[in-house]
Amino acid sequence: MRNNEYEQWKNLYAEEVRERWGDTDAYRESEENGADLEKAISLLDEVMEGFAELKRNGASPDSDAAILQVERLRQCITHNFYTCTNEILAALGQMYVADERFKKNIDKRGEGTAAYISECIRAYC
Repeated sequence: MRNNEYEQWKNLYAEEVRERWGDTDAYRESEENGADLEKAISLLDEVMEGFAELKRNGASPDSDAAILQVERLRQCITHNFYTCTNEILAALGQMYVADERFKKNIDKRGEGTAAYISECIRAYC
């Protein structure tokens, strides 16, 4: 997902995001964050592709490699969007499979990638 695509999604779902998370510190932090969005999205894409590669190679969700990849995801979110606590990370893992929009986008890298990431996050947390 590139910067302009991210901006389109962000604008499309801005009201929903404000309603669901507008009163949280993470939301305020993300709004104030001055990260280079193109670079941040590129890094996030790399992290997601890393999960897909682990899945293709048969890595268990609780393997050292998968746990390290979850830590990369957490750091990517923290450094570029908002502080990603384990509580937030766990909620993201659930959302990746519960929300069809996330699932569809993540599964572009391979069917079941969203579920795999969710399992990796559960093992990490």
